[in-house]
Amino acid sequence: MSGLLGIFLLGGCTDDFTDINTNQRVLSDIDLATIGNVYAKVQYDGLMSGWNFQISQNLFADLYSQYYSNWQTKFNTDRNLLNRDWLGYAFNGFYGNCGKNLAVVLEKTDPAVAPGLEKQYALAQIWKVFAYQRQTDYWGPVPYTAVNNAENSVAYDTQQSIYADFIVLLDAATTTLAGFAGENAFGSNDQIYGGSINKWIVFANTLRLRIAMRISKVDPGTAKTQAEKAVAAGVMQSIADDAIFKVSKSDNSFNPLPIMLPWNEFRMSASMESVLKGFQDPRLPIYYKPAKNTGLFTGMRNGLSVAQISEEKRHYDMISTMGPAWSTPGNEYITPIDIILASEAYFLRAEGALKGWSMGITAEAAYNKGIEMSLLHWGVDAAAIATYQAGVTTPVALPDFSTPPMTDIAVKWDASPAKQLEQVITQKWLALYPDGWEAWGDRRRLELPKLYDVVVSDNPDVPVGKIMRRVGYVPSELSTNAAAVADAIQKLGGPDVASTRLWWDPAK
Repeated sequence: MSGLLGIFLLGGCTDDFTDINTNQRVLSDIDLATIGNVYAKVQYDGLMSGWNFQISQNLFADLYSQYYSNWQTKFNTDRNLLNRDWLGYAFNGFYGNCGKNLAVVLEKTDPAVAPGLEKQYALAQIWKVFAYQRQTDYWGPVPYTAVNNAENSVAYDTQQSIYADFIVLLDAATTTLAGFAGENAFGSNDQIYGGSINKWIVFANTLRLRIAMRISKVDPGTAKTQAEKAVAAGVMQSIADDAIFKVSKSDNSFNPLPIMLPWNEFRMSASMESVLKGFQDPRLPIYYKPAKNTGLFTGMRNGLSVAQISEEKRHYDMISTMGPAWSTPGNEYITPIDIILASEAYFLRAEGALKGWSMGITAEAAYNKGIEMSLLHWGVDAAAIATYQAGVTTPVALPDFSTPPMTDIAVKWDASPAKQLEQVITQKWLALYPDGWEAWGDRRRLELPKLYDVVVSDNPDVPVGKIMRRVGYVPSELSTNAAAVADAIQKLGGPDVASTRLWWDPAK
């Protein structure tokens, strides 16, 4: 396969979405000989990896989901402040790369104009759902149907209509792929499944289940129907089904976390410390490393003031960094990027079963299978898994700020229905690590896990005790696509601030 990020004519960050959307200088030159390479680039850019990772995920969702806390005194997003300039790079990085190139792949493989490429078109449809769900779950209304319309103004779609189209696309894609079972599409250009149609069918079904659960508060009827449809069609059941992006130095696709860790800007959160220590979780030394100066696993509360961060006891060498998979030099081209795992599929089924949906498994059995799949994914042996599933210890208190235990649940399935959902989502949160993008979605939808409040909030719209509900629209759009953004805010149903709830996140 040729260099993934070597297709410079199709990519690159910019501050002007209008230019991204209307610059057609090279798009018409793409032919079928290169479409596989473009698809490979779309996969990577859809993850917002590479140099867009920090200002799209690490400084926002990773902090809001409390996988990490911020140590850098110059950064303020951990104190709930929206940095729209950073978000501008994230927004334009997506639309200038994945959004634009994905439209090209769909155009060039559309069976109406390119008979014989139905498989490739279906895979592109599935990836469109995955990539755009991440975008709409950040902002709410986003450009969707009008991307690459070659107009000066680019309309935003409602989140409700985008989610409705996700279901349409998944229906079309899985119907198409059913006729090609056992075959291959894109081959080595597919850095997730190597082009396996069977694997992509299972991925699409699992993505449908994820989407169904996301809308379960706002549209429970559709959610139930789609979740049951996904399970009946076949979702991920073993770690062999895990969707994992394989980084490669030869293709210039890298995992950004190993590159960022030496910058000493983020560390283990107090929430993760309380839970992992309390549960005696075998993933603790996998997810994190002991602090350099103490040899202890130590987290840090989120949302500290500059003065608090600057105290010697919170020097970065006193707080745990990420584990060996990410902190080992050179692992940026070795450690893959998890996308959707079988563990998540089981936790989704457990939650569905608690709702009374037909998930083909009991909530308790799905919960324990989710734990098993996560621990197997990280190489934990069967005996340790069984011991962990039977664990009755609970999260621990922490000395800094006299912080109490994060919650009072154990790992062992609780007899109380009131605690079972919290157990499912807390274990799902642990299994999703380090995918803060998805974990933040659950936190908003359910306000679970019961993470610690930030210590300080610099955002009056999101005071201490409240959580971030979305990110805000970006300066380049406000200046060059103002009418469309104004319309998007109307579609949002509230002001363009971090406390406004998304469509799928209605107030209780």
